[in-house]
Amino acid sequence: MLTGKQKRFLRSKAHHLDPIFQVGKGGVNENMIKQISNALEARELFKVSILQNCEEDKNVVAEQIAEGTGAEIVQIIGNTIVLYKESVEKKQIILP
Repeated sequence: MLTGKQKRFLRSKAHHLDPIFQVGKGGVNENMIKQISNALEARELFKVSILQNCEEDKNVVAEQIAEGTGAEIVQIIGNTIVLYKESVEKKQIILP
């Protein structure tokens, strides 16, 4: 679980990032979870964009992704989710 200070630090790091994944009409599926998990291992921190045609609520989508990948939800702002998961092999971000 991330503390408030850690979330603030990660939000500042994620500010300049562009969303890598998009969740659309199909919602979250097993293949997407697998790809997001691989990307989290490589990058540790990134954004996921939720398209307007997504039928599920953004909070539900964020929970599904976080639960499936074991990641932490840093922030949900607008239709963008910021996710963080500490990398096992390629640790780049040192939390305060």
